[in-house]
Amino acid sequence: MTERTATRPGTATPLLALRVAAAATVLVLAWQFVTAGQLLGGAASDDLHAVGAIALHVVALAAAAAALWLRQRTAGPLWPSVVAVAVFAASFVQAALGSSHQMAAHVPGALVLTVGSVWVLAWSLSRHPVG
Repeated sequence: MTERTATRPGTATPLLALRVAAAATVLVLAWQFVTAGQLLGGAASDDLHAVGAIALHVVALAAAAAALWLRQRTAGPLWPSVVAVAVFAASFVQAALGSSHQMAAHVPGALVLTVGSVWVLAWSLSRHPVG
């Protein structure tokens, strides 16, 4: 069954905001994977990775806010908002694990963040407002 959003004034803007913020979250996570690889290979300092962590907090917050805004406008499913908020919250746990060099938890945490972020992005791109 294909899920559709009923046309309501202001629906396109929160959907676009979610798409942009979710895509930015996935891109920042890709940056984090690249800089993590450079760190492990000894080719870079952790400054670039730390900047990426801050960027991740910002874009994950934007994605969570946009998901909540879209839900409020469309009365759609709750789960995308829950996942987006969980990704935002988990980004802080992830940063704390990385700062304390708990790589046994930091690496799997990165995968959890990635799955959640890609899931929200894919869902947002599958939304087709009815005109």
